[in-house]
Amino acid sequence: MLTANNITVSYGRSEILHAVDFQATAGQVTAIVGPNGSGKTTLMRAITGENTYDGEVVLNGRDIVSAKPWELAAIRAVLPQSTPLAFPFTVVEVVRLGLTSGITAGREHLIPRALERVGLTGFGGRFYQELSGGEQQRVQLARVLAQVWTPLENGAPRWLFLDEPVSALDIGHQLQVMQIARDYADAGGGVVAVMHDLNLTAMFADSVALIAEGRILKQDTAENVFTDGLLSRAYQCHVRVNTAPSAGTYLLPHMANSSIAAE
Repeated sequence: MLTANNITVSYGRSEILHAVDFQATAGQVTAIVGPNGSGKTTLMRAITGENTYDGEVVLNGRDIVSAKPWELAAIRAVLPQSTPLAFPFTVVEVVRLGLTSGITAGREHLIPRALERVGLTGFGGRFYQELSGGEQQRVQLARVLAQVWTPLENGAPRWLFLDEPVSALDIGHQLQVMQIARDYADAGGGVVAVMHDLNLTAMFADSVALIAEGRILKQDTAENVFTDGLLSRAYQCHVRVNTAPSAGTYLLPHMANSSIAAE
């Protein structure tokens, strides 16, 4: 279980998160959604210990402030929005970074397995900088998968924290990555993902936290969070929730007018 209680984050004099409460359960995919600048990544960085914060974050029964870095590395891996590299690392070398500490340290056999899992078999010898943005994103996913390869270790769940994991991917690879997250959760691990695509979120997430202006408006199932009223309030435009028909082509002709106040 992950619980974040009364999380407040400030940058200078600006308070970005306002006493936020957030929960995630092992065995589930938990998504954080909301408009740009709402505090999604700030919340992610707080619950992973990258940002200083007021409040409490407890992971697997332990306050993360009291945990040593190597202890956290053994139970959770973090995929940031982007990971620029200044030196010409090969793909294998990047994935190997996930094996430098924690339970899976030194388990080289996991590298080709992780690359296969993200659809990059045969890419090991290529230079990271020569890959497309989407390929680089999947290499980084392979790195974090290698770090916490087994979703359960001695009966305790391990965690994937993914910040916009499908942002640079085409629809086929988006579905592949979300299925990886789904499979990890189904095997007993925990997944927390910052998402922009609400349709993918509805397809794969068990729990959704909708955040706007540094506050969580609601956390519940997608069905209960994705309502016309809540989404319109969060995104400040008219949003209509539709259900796809069982067959045939489905288009979304609705025009979102940002000048219209949310109802």
